[in-house]
Amino acid sequence: MNRFLFPLPFLAVLLLSIFSVAASAQQPEISIAAKAYMLTDYQSGQVLASQNPHERVEPASLTKLMTAYIVFTALKQNRIQHDQVVPVSDRAWRMIGSRMFIEPNKTVTVNELIRGMIVQSGNDACIALAEVVAGSEEIFVQMMNQEAQRLGMKNTHFMNTTGLPDPDHYTSVHDLTLLAAAIIRDFPDFYPLYSLKEYTYNNITQPNRNRLLWLDPHVDGMKTGWTKSAGYCLITSAKRDKRRLISVVMGTKSANARSMESQRLLNYGFQFYDTVHLYKKGEVLTSIELWKGSQDALKAGFSSDVYFSIPKGQADNLKATMEYKQPLIAPVSAGQVVGSVKFTLNGELVENYPLVALEDVELGNFIGRAWDSLMLLFN
Repeated sequence: MNRFLFPLPFLAVLLLSIFSVAASAQQPEISIAAKAYMLTDYQSGQVLASQNPHERVEPASLTKLMTAYIVFTALKQNRIQHDQVVPVSDRAWRMIGSRMFIEPNKTVTVNELIRGMIVQSGNDACIALAEVVAGSEEIFVQMMNQEAQRLGMKNTHFMNTTGLPDPDHYTSVHDLTLLAAAIIRDFPDFYPLYSLKEYTYNNITQPNRNRLLWLDPHVDGMKTGWTKSAGYCLITSAKRDKRRLISVVMGTKSANARSMESQRLLNYGFQFYDTVHLYKKGEVLTSIELWKGSQDALKAGFSSDVYFSIPKGQADNLKATMEYKQPLIAPVSAGQVVGSVKFTLNGELVENYPLVALEDVELGNFIGRAWDSLMLLFN
């Protein structure tokens, strides 16, 4: 049992060579004519540009992303059905604001209501869906706030399903980014609905208000919003090759401005950043010395894929430093955190990922454990 004996306790530090990118011109900055905005790489989760990311803003109809998330969850859990006929209440029928024009005496299904909510931004559809899922909008809103907390939306509070103005109805561009990414991640079968350019119900055809669906072939969602107090808002997701970016723009002065500023943000991210896939989930990154186990070393890596967004012209050197404590003593279970890997770019910390065991290792036999105990005692 040949080992390199570490002092007790020992913090092992290894510098992992990743890659180098040739430096070029200074990274340009971008200025967006909006109250708040954020551009994020979906794979890495890194923020590429932002202004007032945690400032409270009025979400307007972007609220309907959370309404949709709750409805999608109910469908996934079979609590409601796609073809289920939904009774239209007087409250839903008389709802103010944008509508899909449902009527109490006209049949409408869950599928139709979802399209009316997403494409036509129907406030009446939101109320009808809330009532079929939770019995009332009030109970549904409680579910929205619970889900917001679960997703980490710390600066968000909902008062309704539609986005109509209320002093206690607020969010942030950071929180809206989390929500948009959650829909793409958790409901890939439903996400294509956000790319529909129009929808017809009750012989009334309404276009999707997201103009970028027509202007940029890479844009495949997500949602517009407007109230007089909130201004013109837009969440957009676009995919070029294997890269996906999410932009959130709040409080612009016109529908044209929200489209143009969102397009500028997306172009900025695609032009000046690269997304690299450094490690795969379950890939063996290193072997760590293990004591008192059925084997002498433990395979370790990451519990999820590791992506990074590298700014072109600034990524001279992305480095990874692996740290783990010794002695590492069996038994060890797969998924157990055994250390960490710090990624730095130009000397600044980018991310700190947990290093996890990739296998189960049981206790070794009595003789092996006794020997290791003796060696640890003397070192």
